[in-house]
Amino acid sequence: MNHLRRTLLNSFAAGGLAATFGAVQAQQKLIRMIVPLTPGTTPDTIARAISVVMQSSLEASYIVENKPGASGMIGMGYVAKSKDPGTLMIVPATTLTLPMFYKKVDFDVITGFTPITQVSSTSFVLVVHKDVPASNLKEFIVWAKSTTNNFYASPGNGTHHHLCMELLKQSMGISLEHVPYKGSSQAFSDLQGGQIPTMFMPIQVAEPLQRAGQLKILGGSLRYRHPGFPEIASLQEQGAKNFHVDPWYAVWGPPHLSAALVKQYAKAITDALNDPQVKENLTKQGLILKTGTPAELLALAKTESALWRRVVSAAKISPE
Repeated sequence: MNHLRRTLLNSFAAGGLAATFGAVQAQQKLIRMIVPLTPGTTPDTIARAISVVMQSSLEASYIVENKPGASGMIGMGYVAKSKDPGTLMIVPATTLTLPMFYKKVDFDVITGFTPITQVSSTSFVLVVHKDVPASNLKEFIVWAKSTTNNFYASPGNGTHHHLCMELLKQSMGISLEHVPYKGSSQAFSDLQGGQIPTMFMPIQVAEPLQRAGQLKILGGSLRYRHPGFPEIASLQEQGAKNFHVDPWYAVWGPPHLSAALVKQYAKAITDALNDPQVKENLTKQGLILKTGTPAELLALAKTESALWRRVVSAAKISPE
């Protein structure tokens, strides 16, 4: 009887272990790409564009989960606390500035995650309303210095729209008052309507508006010309010394992700970005596709964080 009991218990134990192991395996076969922003944003677009190739490369189910709120901190906090090695996130470079604008950030924006790879970048452009008397950076500086009542818009504190202008102000010695909006659409609408004279916006958004005669593009934020818009001069080549803002996007994992998984994920992402259909889709949206090693992403994040800390400090901005 005792022997039979031991045999049955061992069988149940083995079955339980097998079931547990199966559950773990199934969990690792599900990749959840967290986007801490709303649907339709650039990280969301990238996450969905790479989905088919990611599933094929990893032989796993792949879903995109939007967890917006608190300037991205809700979704990022979720990933920072995750113990699931199948949980990843894609975020813009501006998430590095969260501690510079908000006191209650309960994770480290750099060391609180495992770097995997950069995925793309783009360019922001300095634009003005069509009636502003400026067609290039030199004329913009003259206009900006001509009155003390000039101001600019952004979709909110800490966005690239905001940071680009603060860096330009400091680089060129001009004064413009910041008017933060709650989102892009109303800011863009007021610029076109003439209520706002100037701002920075993504190049792929601004170029069609310029063609429609609704605004003027004065220069790009990259030190070089965007390959998709070679007719648009960079601000640096027009005299904004050392002005270079690269609005990049990258994929990170939860803390302590194994090197083997990082390598696997990075390869799958690279495969996706090299897929002709994915490449065409994202390039049409103004993105410059690029990848790199985890070490390169970490170094980039540290360098950029230091840059924006200097800019924010010089602008006398304190976290709220």
